[in-house]
Amino acid sequence: MELDIPGEDNGFTAGSKENELHLRPVKAGESGEGLPYAPVDWPNRGDNWTWKVGKRKTSSGFWIDRYLYPPRSLRKTMTLCRKYRFASRYSVEQYIRKEFPNADVNAFFASFSWKVPSEDSTWTKDESNSLGMLPDEEMAEHSGYDSNHESMDCKARNRICNLQLQARTYSLASMDCDICCSEPGFCRNCCCILCCKTINWAYGGYSFVKCEARVGDNYICGHVAHMDCALRSYMAGTVGGSIGLDVEYYCRRCDKRTSLIPYVTRLVMTCESLDSRDDIEKILNLGLCIVYGSQQTDAKKLLHRIGLAMTKLKCGADLKDIWKEENASPVSTGSPEDANDEDIPDFRTDLELPLDLELQKQSQPPMFITSDHRIASVKLQDKIDQVLQSLKRSQEFEYRIAEERLYAQKDFLLGLYQQLDTSRAHLAKCTGTATNSDSDALLGNVINRVGQIKLELEKLTTMKEVAKGFGRASKTILREHFGLDIQD
Repeated sequence: MELDIPGEDNGFTAGSKENELHLRPVKAGESGEGLPYAPVDWPNRGDNWTWKVGKRKTSSGFWIDRYLYPPRSLRKTMTLCRKYRFASRYSVEQYIRKEFPNADVNAFFASFSWKVPSEDSTWTKDESNSLGMLPDEEMAEHSGYDSNHESMDCKARNRICNLQLQARTYSLASMDCDICCSEPGFCRNCCCILCCKTINWAYGGYSFVKCEARVGDNYICGHVAHMDCALRSYMAGTVGGSIGLDVEYYCRRCDKRTSLIPYVTRLVMTCESLDSRDDIEKILNLGLCIVYGSQQTDAKKLLHRIGLAMTKLKCGADLKDIWKEENASPVSTGSPEDANDEDIPDFRTDLELPLDLELQKQSQPPMFITSDHRIASVKLQDKIDQVLQSLKRSQEFEYRIAEERLYAQKDFLLGLYQQLDTSRAHLAKCTGTATNSDSDALLGNVINRVGQIKLELEKLTTMKEVAKGFGRASKTILREHFGLDIQD
């Protein structure tokens, strides 16, 4: 299937179509090297980039998750935290501008196709403009903001989106996007960048987050995402391990991070104005998932306040009283060590307390315990990371001990061989001139060295048992040859 790839002029206008690439549809999870989905011979001859796609695709049949991997020659200068992978076009552009300031970024992207069609896609050659950057007129028509901020038609045909855009004003415009926003039916202002479904503005739009990170002197990213999608994708909240988020949102489009402390604060303020227990509980649970596990002072305060409100809500307190903090007491964060009856605030007077403490415990409603699978997943991930790190450290310690003792044994054997060669040389020189007693002494030295070498070689063979691991080696071997006294 032949397809013209439009050129790029300053990142906006479509250029010539002299270069044609055959864009074959690919399967989910497929990867490859070079054209048509990755550059070749860049920056030097033989430097071929590789590509890979994920499992999500757009309504028009292109893969949403699309990754680019640099050649080996460039990985030497890259930090490990990047993991040698670019998950967005913007991140590639930022890398090239930083590491190759004199390179032509437009020519780089024009040399291959960033868009990758799926196997069951139905696009045709007439739709080839969707593979490149749209002209200014088309971009303004579909992006929700034109260059003059006059056109506000929603590409997803969401009437509420148009009303929201007319009602809101932003200090900075959203930067034109040539990736997801060039897709038919996708609106940056009302479509989630992770699931492509429209967002909901109910209760002040608590269920989604908008990335307002600066991506230029006069632009913001402007893409939105369902908070639930972000949490499920480990792109929001407090995430340990290699992701490393601390009450933050990581934008899939611009790779920027945004603090979610103001977002959770607004959630609490929204709940204070609601009169539905179910809605309050749902929103507070979302806020709890975001701040849980953080060590930030502000996050801990929010966690305490949300936990206290949830406990009062479970206890059946009046809605106007759940936000009062005069009876605040330590609130469970959901960890097993905190799960005790003393953490439950009691809203009754002394006259209402039962005399029997056992009856008192039975009369109290069950304490709020976070059971969201995302929190459990993060905790399990942290524990597994700790176990693996401990295992790695212990194995590195064992390796250093084995390396030290084995090489010491090798050096000792080499010394014995050198002594044997010296003794043999003396014996050869003195064979004709020395007395019988001298010859016998020299011969005895040679025989002793040979016997000692045999013993040390047997010892080395025994020491090689640690190749199976210290855990499977004999405790006698570890104690006698490696100085480790392993207790049962």
